[in-house]
Amino acid sequence: MKVVAIQTSPNHDGLTAETAKRVIKGLESAGHEAELFNLNDLIVKKCKACETGWGQCRRDGTCILEDDFAMLVDKLVEADGLVFTTPVYWWDISESAKTFLDRLRRCETYHGFKRFNEKRYIGIACAGGSGNGSTRALNLLEEYLKRIGFKLYDHVTVTQWNKAHKLPMLEEAGKGFFP
Repeated sequence: MKVVAIQTSPNHDGLTAETAKRVIKGLESAGHEAELFNLNDLIVKKCKACETGWGQCRRDGTCILEDDFAMLVDKLVEADGLVFTTPVYWWDISESAKTFLDRLRRCETYHGFKRFNEKRYIGIACAGGSGNGSTRALNLLEEYLKRIGFKLYDHVTVTQWNKAHKLPMLEEAGKGFFP
């Protein structure tokens, strides 16, 4: 089985990146493939809601913007699952996460929100400071992903205070991601 992991922090060595790496370690130890994308290293432009929101993405499922978005969507379509990890900024998912998910949601309208049906996902929200807002961020992430058809495997909040037991747990989640 193949999983796409998307981490949406600009910090490649921080807590958010580490959570994705731990799940990948578990997936790979169970014999699965995983590919990590650092969303902030890709060029993903903001949706223009062209033609008053009824643009080409709504007519044929493709976006007119030329960037890395289509490549990442193709990877998701080919994958069997998703790991999506975001830092928590102001009780919310990251800006890069919102940009990507807004475009994905709009383009999936054409496909009837069916291309990702039954594909499992793990959603992870990482709060580096107080930990406040991590549950709200996961709720927002769930709204995006369930709308386009992903099936929840697990939601995990990780903070600086609980990372000692959550990081090993994420590795175990990777091992058990597929039955």
